[in-house]
Order: sequence, then C-alpha cells, then structure tokens
Amino acid sequence: MKTYDTLSEAISDLQRLGYVEDFNLKGNCLECRARQMTLFTDEFEVDSTYRFEGESNPDDTSILFAISSEKHHIKGLLVDAYGAYGDSLTMEMINKLKYKPFSK
Repeated sequence: MKTYDTLSEAISDLQRLGYVEDFNLKGNCLECRARQMTLFTDEFEVDSTYRFEGESNPDDTSILFAISSEKHHIKGLLVDAYGAYGDSLTMEMINKLKYKPFSK
C-alpha cells in the first residue's frame, strides 16, 4: 500500500486513480451529493484507508477512505475526523468504516 505524507497529497493521488466523487457520512449510509445518490453498507467497499495526524496536535487526526461501489460504478473519497462518527452511525456503518491500516 502506498503511503502519503499529507492528506492533500493522498487526495490528489487517489483522484488521479479515479476516486473522484466526494462522499459524506450519514447515519446508515454514504451520500454523494453530486450524483444525488446514497450508498448503504452492502453497496460499497472500503478499498484503502489512510490516517493523518496534525503536526502540532496529535488530537487533530483525520482518516481518508478510498471507497468504491461496483453496483453504482462509482469511486470516491470520504474524509472524517478520527473517531468523530461514533454516536450518530449505525453499528453496521461503524464496522464497515473501522480503520484498517494497510488494507488491500
């Protein structure tokens, strides 16, 4: 798995690889506003995850998810603060988005 020094570097490279859509996290699904589409946990895969910590504050952490859906023929990115999604998501979504370093 490729590693990146910064979040912006990872986003640029993954967009070059076709992960061009922007996903937003909802309680039980991902939302792609540009396509007016929602993806439920059985409709997408997390292809890779990347964790980034802020240089000045380790609490300033984010995770980048590279996500694809064969069903909807879509690839995109989800950026989320590490652990911030906790309470508002279904258990199914939490399990789907568990940080897995060096996945795929």
